[in-house]
Amino acid sequence: MRFLHLLLLSFCLINGAFAQQKINPNGPTFSATGYVKDAKTGKPIQGANIVVLNVSKGYVTAKDGFYTVQLAPGNYILRFSHVGYRTKQDTISLQKTLFREIVMEDDSKDLEEVVVTSEAPDRNVRKIEIGVSQLTIKSIRRIPPLMGEVDIVRSLLLLPGVTTVGEGAPGYNVRGGSADQNLILFDDAPVFNSSHLMGFFSVFNPDVVRDVTLNRGGVAAAFGGRASSVLDVKIKEPDAEKWSVNGGIGIISSRLAVEGPIVKNKLSFLAAARASFNDFLFKIAPPNLRGTKANFYDLTTKFKYQPDEKNTITLTGYVSKDIFKLASDSLSGQEINASSTQFNYQTMNAVLRWNYFMSKQVNLATAVILSRYRADLSSPDSSNAFRLESGVWHRQIKSDLTLTPNETHQWQVGVSAIDYLLQPNTRTPGPYSNVLPVDLDRERAYELAAYIQDEWKLNTNVALVAGLRYSALLNRGPASVRTYQENGPRQDETVTSTQTYGAGKIYHSTGGLEPRLAIRWSVGEGKAVKAGYSRLRQYIQQVTNTTAALPTSRWHLSDQYTKPVIADQWSLGYFRNTADNAIEASGEVYYKTITNAIDYRDGAELQLAQAVETQIVQGSGHAYGFEGLLRKNKGRWTGFMSYTYARTFLTMDSPYASERVNNGNPYPANYDKPHTLNVLATHRPTAWFSMSLNFTYSTGRPTTQPAAIARVAGVLVPIYIDRNQQRVPDYHRLDFSMTFEQNPLKKKRNQSSWVFSIYNVYAHKNAYSIFYKLSPASASDAYKLSIFGTAFPSLTYNFKF
Repeated sequence: MRFLHLLLLSFCLINGAFAQQKINPNGPTFSATGYVKDAKTGKPIQGANIVVLNVSKGYVTAKDGFYTVQLAPGNYILRFSHVGYRTKQDTISLQKTLFREIVMEDDSKDLEEVVVTSEAPDRNVRKIEIGVSQLTIKSIRRIPPLMGEVDIVRSLLLLPGVTTVGEGAPGYNVRGGSADQNLILFDDAPVFNSSHLMGFFSVFNPDVVRDVTLNRGGVAAAFGGRASSVLDVKIKEPDAEKWSVNGGIGIISSRLAVEGPIVKNKLSFLAAARASFNDFLFKIAPPNLRGTKANFYDLTTKFKYQPDEKNTITLTGYVSKDIFKLASDSLSGQEINASSTQFNYQTMNAVLRWNYFMSKQVNLATAVILSRYRADLSSPDSSNAFRLESGVWHRQIKSDLTLTPNETHQWQVGVSAIDYLLQPNTRTPGPYSNVLPVDLDRERAYELAAYIQDEWKLNTNVALVAGLRYSALLNRGPASVRTYQENGPRQDETVTSTQTYGAGKIYHSTGGLEPRLAIRWSVGEGKAVKAGYSRLRQYIQQVTNTTAALPTSRWHLSDQYTKPVIADQWSLGYFRNTADNAIEASGEVYYKTITNAIDYRDGAELQLAQAVETQIVQGSGHAYGFEGLLRKNKGRWTGFMSYTYARTFLTMDSPYASERVNNGNPYPANYDKPHTLNVLATHRPTAWFSMSLNFTYSTGRPTTQPAAIARVAGVLVPIYIDRNQQRVPDYHRLDFSMTFEQNPLKKKRNQSSWVFSIYNVYAHKNAYSIFYKLSPASASDAYKLSIFGTAFPSLTYNFKF
């Protein structure tokens, strides 16, 4: 708490100092303020240069495109410029405070496009952060889609350092972290399950996405709560001047979006819906799949209210729901002989955000965030019918203050408070069921954080970002806490007593500092060396004993027995661009240590365990690797190639045999894939046609094979010795797509396009997993399970008017 007091005192002193500054003591001044945005996407343009030609003064737009120019009364000409945009001039008569919205048009040629980043072409060299990648929705649409669905999360898998445990698996892995160690934000609201249809598609509607930023190395001090990466997905701003409708019709899903002004240049609105109702497809499938259900919907809305040039209020809403039913199998994990399993899971988010521009030096952003994730699975069998429900409730308020005293420094300070409520699992039997009811205790806690950060430009060649974050978790009641024998493993049999805490009672707390540092050293024109260090703490984990977590996998808060996961990462990279930024090349190496890494015990039963600490173990881990990227930005052929070498090892050692994994020796994590290669090439011979090819290869993930079998009472039982010592076969796939658009030279109000794609062109049967059929003659017979074992063509029609 002493740190929080010092931070608050520093904030007050800095704010007081700025309040005493006088902008112009010699006479009255007025402000010319407004936003600079992209003409096509409406995206704010950061770093646009503003020059007042009459007086030769210069300014730069902030992150959200906002600018403030303070001048004496008079007539002026403002020139706006930014790399990749046409220069624009605005003549103003400044007799009072003036608000203007500047729209800049893309200056890139039709046959030249930036494939990954939407910022200035040399941003990869000039930016200070290391391990940060940004994608635009324009570049994502060039990637060959799966079944016609443009997918945000799938596009991340082309970036270096990002992998997945298997085709169609939910989540992704970044630099040696598990899938739950990625903080996924959708307009500041956390997303606890980022997939539709059990991992085939992501929950983000491409029609509303403005840009996507993945922080896998240099995480800013403003972010926390996860130990691996931050995925920041921003929703575009509603058009405040004219109405438009766009959407698409595909085999798997269809989309429709509408946006426009309710009150022109004051109040605007955006709504986008996407739905998939594919049950009819399973009626023509093989007999064992005809009872399968697989459909989803999501709805995204955003209101923007701008009463004046200093205040902007936005309200974002999001809701999604999935229904997935397997007709002739059971994935319940309940040891119940069910004939089918149905998954229902939904996400509901709401964000109310207020931006207040106090002056050209001070900006305050405050947000109230609500996020709820609920999941349940059920079986309809009358004698074994049951319903298993779980959920996560996240309520947060945060405030961030940006101070820009001069061109050398930019300070950021902020505070955050999160209220967690977790429902681990509740099992309710059917009216005539033999299944027993189970209701696990809820978990409650507060997560508090405060941070301070400075972006400091020491000189023209050297700049750094230094930040310090403090976070703490406070567990609160009502709760029942066990006490175990001192000299023994944590098991149900070693419980000595149980203590009960009332509602609101704080019974445990933990926390600590999280330093962050990134340095950029320009070593020549278009060349830079960068280094970074970051510490991240994670207080909420998804515990599972499956390779890919199911939607109903259990979430768990840190407590006196489950310590927070702490990751320390060091990064070093070299970045190089050609003189015209046509070719980019970069290479990064990293090393990460993981404290309190989590894995499951041998034979763990996680879903319905009353005390999850009896089913999991904690130890140490380390990850290291190299990430290379080569990109071509200009010409008829554009694209990039990324290569990743990455290793991740865990060590779960304990004085007690039941708490050891692999006899206490290091073993590869489930998501350890040493080699990954991605190649994306786009050919654009004309302004209305483009063709894309994508090839990916990766080493097979680890798996555990039975070493022997035993016969117990006539039943064959597998015997496992060492974990993750074998691997599934290597993965490789080729995708292809063609996009037919309207000729941009023929100006039309209505726009349309056709996208034809083939996923897995040469129909390679990649192994999702290996399973074993035991037989007396041998230890096991191995069988390969393929999710997409053939080529998948698709055709999508997109429209806008």
